[in-house]
Amino acid sequence: MNANDAFKRERAMEWTAERIGRMTAQEIKQLRDNAERLNEPQIVDLCTAALVGQRRSALQSRRSGAPLTRARRLLARTKAFEARGVTLHDPRSWGGVRKADGAVVLAMWADAIVSADGSCRYLLWAPNVDGARPWSDLPPGRERLAHCKSAMEAGKAEGLLVHGQALEGRLPEEKAHAVHGVDAEVVLTFKVEQVGDEYWAVWGKKSSS
Repeated sequence: MNANDAFKRERAMEWTAERIGRMTAQEIKQLRDNAERLNEPQIVDLCTAALVGQRRSALQSRRSGAPLTRARRLLARTKAFEARGVTLHDPRSWGGVRKADGAVVLAMWADAIVSADGSCRYLLWAPNVDGARPWSDLPPGRERLAHCKSAMEAGKAEGLLVHGQALEGRLPEEKAHAVHGVDAEVVLTFKVEQVGDEYWAVWGKKSSS
């Protein structure tokens, strides 16, 4: 390791999830932009996780009756994909491939993200065992499985966060009580890992290399 690498690692260690969580959204975005420019992926992941947490808190406040002042930044799923250069083949699709570079872009239900110690996981697809996940056998579900396999081959994918209220006993991808829209400001970069017959999006400091 050269001196420059050691210096960058020391700088990255100064930024913890707790410290970033105390910053404003604008400050976090600026830090993330700087981290991307300096090729410091750990800080980028921490910033993205913090933005996700702030957006989730804002939406929870909205559901409790408090106004969501930035609701105008939520887009319809189709429009959000178009903004990333992806045209959905079916209005029910939760993913697509960008023609410009072949990148896989997937929508994910924000409240279903599992986070711990700065790392995040999201179940993208699992088989329909005993009728528990009928969506997996529908055309959008089969398309999601194909996208997961393509993303594994590519080594990474992009994620868009869908916010809303889930319907008990149903996957949000199939049917939700309410869909508020897709966050226009947060785009995740993650790896897809296969665990048994399941496919998971993984990002943050504990994602495998």
